[in-house]
Amino acid sequence: MLGIDTNVVTRLLVSDDAEQTRRARKLVDQALGRDEPVLVSLLVLLESEWVLRSRYGFNRDDLLSIFRALLEARELSFEDEPALEEALFRWKDSACGFSDCLITAHNRQMGCRATATVDGKAARLPGTVSL
Repeated sequence: MLGIDTNVVTRLLVSDDAEQTRRARKLVDQALGRDEPVLVSLLVLLESEWVLRSRYGFNRDDLLSIFRALLEARELSFEDEPALEEALFRWKDSACGFSDCLITAHNRQMGCRATATVDGKAARLPGTVSL
């Protein structure tokens, strides 16, 4: 299995550096040629959301579309895909950030009865308790 980091994901999505984008695509293609899964971790997704929003100016709707397209990409595998799908579902209609939605969904998948928070917005998510 080949794990890719935020920089590789960003190059694949934004293509803002032609040479790095070419190298990222080649790396993924080579892994696929060896039937090697290409993993995108939850940490990379959290960082990617932040980079795409803060550096490239993508809004929530753009990011939801981008992440849904990533999930549909046959060449990529995701850590805790059910949590990611739940987080995206919750995030689309929430005042919370993506990170709050993903943390809560991942904790649920890990068997937590609830996620404790002092964040008033996050406390509105199903599966959270406010301190």
